[in-house]
Parts: sequence; structure tokens; C-alpha cells
Amino acid sequence: MKRLRIVAAIVLSAALMFALAGCASDDYKPELGSPEVEPPTIGEAGTLRVGVNTSKSPLAGMGNDRIIGIDVDIAAALADQLGLKLSLEDVGTGADAALEEGTVDIVMGIDKSDSNANYWLSAEYLPTGVAVFATEGSNAAVPKKDDGSKIAAQVSSKSAWAVTNAFGDAALESANDLSSAIAELASGQVDYLASDAVIGMYAANRVGTPVEIVALIDSASGYCIGAASDNTALHTAIADALSTLLSNGTIGVIEQKWLGSVLDLTTTPTAEMIPEKTDNADAPAADDEEADEQEDAEA
Repeated sequence: MKRLRIVAAIVLSAALMFALAGCASDDYKPELGSPEVEPPTIGEAGTLRVGVNTSKSPLAGMGNDRIIGIDVDIAAALADQLGLKLSLEDVGTGADAALEEGTVDIVMGIDKSDSNANYWLSAEYLPTGVAVFATEGSNAAVPKKDDGSKIAAQVSSKSAWAVTNAFGDAALESANDLSSAIAELASGQVDYLASDAVIGMYAANRVGTPVEIVALIDSASGYCIGAASDNTALHTAIADALSTLLSNGTIGVIEQKWLGSVLDLTTTPTAEMIPEKTDNADAPAADDEEADEQEDAEA
């Protein structure tokens, strides 16, 4: 069990304020407000216990012997918004068990499209979906079947399957890993890159390759926060805090930090699917794409 107590010192306005004041930002810890929730709504007085999956980089992963990632920063902001300290636990894929056993109060990084979730889900805090990327500023059109486009994707991944499903087998250029696929796009060896939107943005930003999303393959989904179904008081507190963080730009700042820009898929067009290949029966259960280690990705 990996546990870590941190507070939300991630908002850029706070960092800027202390930089202007000549203070060392590494020593800054914001003063906690009065707790907005208490036991039995949460399991430990003064602390929000949050479960993450450290195998889902860049949502959560290990860097410099501690848990880091998008979900960690958002969890820290949530805890701060609620006047609580943060305790992180790596629950892996066992979100259900962690909530049922009460070892955490909430879990991060739950894909809304996961129909197996048997607990309460918040609104989406981060969109995702299999996306088609082009180099930034290329004004690339949405690729179509038989237009001769070459689309790189990590071999045996959900994204690779989606490319063949939408554009045909001839369009796919398999790469050993996501980094190689990004390099092929950057060098002009391929016209497009296919990847999970969040993972692709993070990986491209990390290596300094400017990209933009030109289309989605199938509909967009999003990541949500999960909590025990019967804890209605916590549902309300989390929903209100999340709404504040979305509206005041805090989550946008976190997206900028990890992805290089705010991820908005609301107006992104969806590629036309090949009629004879719309059966999802053979699709991988989860995307096998993996972002690289995050140790040097910390702000």
C-alpha cells in the first residue's frame, strides 16, 4: 500500500504570488480551511482518502518514489477545496473493493464508459477517447477510408484496432510503442497518429512534439470520480467541489501542466466508421498504450 499525504500547492496563481514575494515555492503549503465534511461521510477526520491506479499514466504513476499524475493533482485540489489533507492509496484496478471495504473515500480515473462500475460516479473531469492526431498547424483534414492516409498506432492496442475498424487495414502503420508512433508523425513518415486522447497529448507534450486532435474514432468518454453508492453526503460534497474546480480554471491549469493544453473534445468531429466493421466484439478490453515514466514530468 502506497500512501502519501500532500496538500494542493499546484495552482499557478499561488505559485506566481509567492514567486513575486520572493518566497521559496518549495516551502509553501496553503493554510487549510475548515473541513467541509467529517466522519462518517469520510473515514478519517480531516483527511480525504483517495484511491488511484498507478498503472494508468499519466493519470497516476510513480515518479521520484512518490505517486504523481493528473489525478493526484486534481485530488489534491479537491482535498484543499474541502478543507482536508490528502491521503493517496494505489488501489490498482480494485476500485470496487477499495470503496466497498472503506479503505478510501473516493477513487479517481474511472472511465464513464465502463458499464461495470457499481458505485456512484461524478461528472466527467477530463475527457478522453481514441483520437486521431496531426502535427500542430498542419490544417489536416479528417482522414477517410481509402484516401491513402497512413496512421501510426501502437501495435496490438485499442487505438490500432480502432484505426483498422474506421479506415481499413491498409491505413494502419504499427509501431512498437507510442513514442515510436509519435516520432513517425513528427518526421513525416505517417500522416496521422492514433492514441487515447489523454495519453497521446501527454506523450507528445513530454517529447516536445506539437500535435492537435483532428478527429475522434467513435464517441468521446471521460474520467469521473467514484464513491460508495449510499454515501449521498459525500456525493454532494464532491460534486460541488469538482464543479468549482472546473469553473474556476484549476483543472484547466492541471491539464496545461501535464498535457500542454486544455483538452476539449466537445466540438471534435467523429471519423466515419466503415459499415461492415462496426462490430466491437473483437475490440481490446482496454487500451494497451502506455506513457513513459513520469519522473521528469513534474512541474
